[in-house]
Amino acid sequence: MSEMPPTPEPLVAIRGVSKVYERGRQRIEVLHHVDLDIPEGDFLALMGPSGSGKSTLLNMIAGLDLPTEGSLSVAGHRIDRMSSTELARWRAANVGFVFQFYNLLPALSAQKNVELPLLLTRLSAARRRRNAAIALDLVGLADRASHKPNELSGGQQQRVAIARAIVSDPTLLVCDEPTGDLDRHSAEEVLTLLQRLNREYGKTMIMVTHDPKAAEFARRVLHLDKGILVEQAEIGA
Repeated sequence: MSEMPPTPEPLVAIRGVSKVYERGRQRIEVLHHVDLDIPEGDFLALMGPSGSGKSTLLNMIAGLDLPTEGSLSVAGHRIDRMSSTELARWRAANVGFVFQFYNLLPALSAQKNVELPLLLTRLSAARRRRNAAIALDLVGLADRASHKPNELSGGQQQRVAIARAIVSDPTLLVCDEPTGDLDRHSAEEVLTLLQRLNREYGKTMIMVTHDPKAAEFARRVLHLDKGILVEQAEIGA
């Protein structure tokens, strides 16, 4: 009998992670012994009521926060053991961020906003411009490269933010309520784009959302309640 091929290691491996905040004498446990594997190429939606711990978990996966207990590895790197300087370097090389509010610099064009993460690299100015142009074309905004944020719709601004998030080809794309400030039509355009980046380009995505319709675009949905994983649902391949 032939041997079964080894199971590939998950891209993100979370083991026994808890997070406690202390406010004076008050001890607030936000996450309770979370275990979670996220394979490469996954599109995971994190859902749950306010205060359930989903944003805290997202921030830990992105290296913005550290667990009080447990371990957190991304691509074999124990990011929970990194110093703040090491984490900053790791985030710049491995994580693309998409937020509810687009965080675009109003004085800069779409092209220049997308180039911003590349200023931390050793790429030449010409290569930065080329990579930003490719990212804008990928999100369908090549013809808006010279426009400033106030000359773009909300949906277009979020697509610029997505181009900025992917321009450095990150390991992970983390999205915190990416459609929370958009009307339904614009939200569906943005979610369709995220889904395409996942399915056609293999981008690994973790998205926090309150919107069940947004979660339908993910491959699977994970629910948190009071810091505990309570349900996982497969959505689609």
